[in-house]
Parts: sequence; structure tokens; C-alpha cells
Amino acid sequence: MHALWGILAGLCLVGTVLFLRFYIVLRNGSDCKPGRKGCVSLLVVAGSGGHTAEILRLVASLSQSYSPRHYVLADTDRMSEEKIHTFESSREEKSVFTIHRIPRSREVRQSWSSSVISTLYALLYSIPLVFRLRPDVVLCNGPGTCVPLCAGGLLLGVLGVKRVLIVYVESICRVESLSLSGKLLYPVADYFFVQWENLKAKYPRSIYLGRIV
Repeated sequence: MHALWGILAGLCLVGTVLFLRFYIVLRNGSDCKPGRKGCVSLLVVAGSGGHTAEILRLVASLSQSYSPRHYVLADTDRMSEEKIHTFESSREEKSVFTIHRIPRSREVRQSWSSSVISTLYALLYSIPLVFRLRPDVVLCNGPGTCVPLCAGGLLLGVLGVKRVLIVYVESICRVESLSLSGKLLYPVADYFFVQWENLKAKYPRSIYLGRIV
């Protein structure tokens, strides 16, 4: 019985420490200014189809200070890598970029029960990757692949390794409601952009600047 109470006390202590770390990270989020001492390391989450086209238009609007750029895409995505290479080769100023693949957390029309397992599987790849790259900013716009990567970025902060800013731009096709990824990341994203005014009314923490892609 004493051993059980000891285990419970230990779990409570660990939970308290993690909660305090998480609280401190979120509280000090406004003081985090990536690039203050140089370039900004950017992790860009690419998604199949329109997601990749939109995210590349966003990256195109960024200065060369956002370097290196680490693109992450799902292992079943057969088109995005070519688009990324074409995009980077077309830029006037060349900079360092890398491309990485992780398991897709949820396929189109995949059942919710099986998507839980696939998301956990994606986490096993995402967290070590994020810890190795240690980006200053994670930029994403809706593909399911972004959720485990953002979780890895948040975990870096919780463990006190590095504060990572999460910037989420909801896809322009989401007019009436957020995507599933958007709903999951809305409470934790540092900057959450929507592209339709009625979404701003539904989600007051979001930022509305009109059409940005």
C-alpha cells in the first residue's frame, strides 16, 4: 500500500513539474523573439495538394532571414517534394533547406479509431525530428502531419530545451469552420490566422488579415 502511495505521489510530482514548465513557457511566449541574434530556423509543414501550394506562397513572402528552412511532408506524399525543389530553385537568393518525411497521421477518409494509432506512430518520428532540428518557428496550414510536429515543438518548450513558436494559417478553403488540425492547435498556437472574417467571430483568439495566400 505504501508503495502504491509512493508511485502516486511521484506521478503527481512529475505532473506538477510538467504543468509548471508548460505554464511558464506559455506565460513567457510574448518574450520569445526568434531571429533576435540572427537568422530564424523555420520548420515548414507541407501537405498534399492545395496545402503545399498555399504554404509555399506563404514562404515566398518571407525574407531570406528565415533560414535554414526544414520542409516536412508525409511519406505517402508523392508530389510535394518536387514542388519544394522547384520553388527553392526559383528563388533569387539561394539558402539552405532540407526535406524530411514522417508517417502521415491521418489519411483522407481514414476512420477515427485507426487515425489515433497512426497519429501516435507519427509522433514517434516527429518528436525526435523536431528535437534534432530545433526550429525557432513551426509554420503550418492544416495538413494532419502538422499536429505531431507541433506537439514536438511544444514538448521542446515544456522540457525547457527551447521555446518554439507555433504559427498556424488556416487554409483559405475553410470558410465556415476550422479543420480538425485547426481545432486541435487553436488553443496552443502562438499565432493563429484565419482568412475569413466570420471565422474570426467564432474564434476570437485568431488573427484576421484578409486573404494572405
